[in-house]
Amino acid sequence: ELVRQGEALKRTEQLVDKMDQDLKTSQRHINSIKSVWGGLVNYFKAKPPESKPEQNGTSEYYANSRLKEAMMSSKEQESKYQESHPNLRKLDIDSDFSKADSVSSAPRDSYPKNQHLRAYHQKIDNNLDEMSSGLSRLKNLALGLQTEIDEQDDMLDRLTKKVETLDVNIKSTDKKVRQL
Repeated sequence: ELVRQGEALKRTEQLVDKMDQDLKTSQRHINSIKSVWGGLVNYFKAKPPESKPEQNGTSEYYANSRLKEAMMSSKEQESKYQESHPNLRKLDIDSDFSKADSVSSAPRDSYPKNQHLRAYHQKIDNNLDEMSSGLSRLKNLALGLQTEIDEQDDMLDRLTKKVETLDVNIKSTDKKVRQL
């Protein structure tokens, strides 16, 4: 959703820039109509550079790299996460205990000698590892989102300034046209 909003902000900023360019062209025409002297000044004054139309009217918007990396990492971990998530996997108590006995992230000496307690401790450790990887994934996504939000906030500030300037210029041009 943030990427889509970023694309919309980018297109809006481009449209405001085009409106500003069109307003400058209109101002040149008004000066030409207003007086001969204005026409002469416009004739010798360099024309404002025309903005080159971009492909399909807009340029590609790219989300920040931190968000892209977090999203890609999250998608890679998604299938693994769904397989290991307690609410998304088929619960089979016997296989959980046997899996806990065969796959262990801690040394065997640290678990109690009782087989049932050992299995529960290993299962708890596995669950904590899953929680840790899930929290790490959420942290990366949150940091990516924050970076994207900060960039879009800066874009909104730029856009607000451009729109305010454009509004003042439009009012001024409107006033000059009414005087003609």
